[in-house]
Amino acid sequence: MFSLFGSNKTTPDLSFLSVDMHSHLLPGLDDGLQEMEQTLAFIRELQQLGYKKLICTPHILSDLYPNSPATILPKLELVRSALEENKIDIQIEAAAEYMVDGEFENYINADKPLLTFGKNLVLIEMSYVAASSNIEQVIFQLRIKGLQPVLAHPERYNYYLGTPDQYDRFMDLGCLLQINILSLLGYYGEPVKSTAQNLLKKKMVSLVGTDMHHENHLKGLKSLASKKSFYKLFDGAEIRNKELL
Repeated sequence: MFSLFGSNKTTPDLSFLSVDMHSHLLPGLDDGLQEMEQTLAFIRELQQLGYKKLICTPHILSDLYPNSPATILPKLELVRSALEENKIDIQIEAAAEYMVDGEFENYINADKPLLTFGKNLVLIEMSYVAASSNIEQVIFQLRIKGLQPVLAHPERYNYYLGTPDQYDRFMDLGCLLQINILSLLGYYGEPVKSTAQNLLKKKMVSLVGTDMHHENHLKGLKSLASKKSFYKLFDGAEIRNKELL
């Protein structure tokens, strides 16, 4: 990467990550992108930033986004067809972002198929209002089934910001941590930024995702990727995104 605009500016290049494993690019499934034209435009932009593979993770939340493999996988095929028609050569897959609640626990207990990525990874999240009371039980159940839980954006759960030992607890339970790349910019506020950077510095972060939903996220990502200081944050980090290629 070479300097473009000054001492802290560089050519955006996220190829060191190669894979975005958390996004809401499949159109019309949740609070992410809604139209196929948007999806194609965003994918072009992400490809230009250096991504070689995109793993789409629509929300699965029973009362708001009642998605399932039956709604997600057909939409993935539609996007793949549109990419081929428009000669956009990039790998795209789909998994899901599962809200940890009672229904999800019942789903696991019923041995229903889960949408995973990589070899056996399952992306899970909690409400921003309060921690899921069954989070540890769900992590345990997923591990028993040979699945690897990945907690999405732990830095954004404000109820944990004053209790950093909770992140160690998740790792002790066998859960990987995934931070949002925009958290490092301060997009979600300074406390979230500080927490994300600390987790990265302590080598507690395994995966980094865009959590791409809309235009402001894309603008923020492009801004962040143009800063030399952003890339320095990853010095010594042990990020596993490339393993998903």
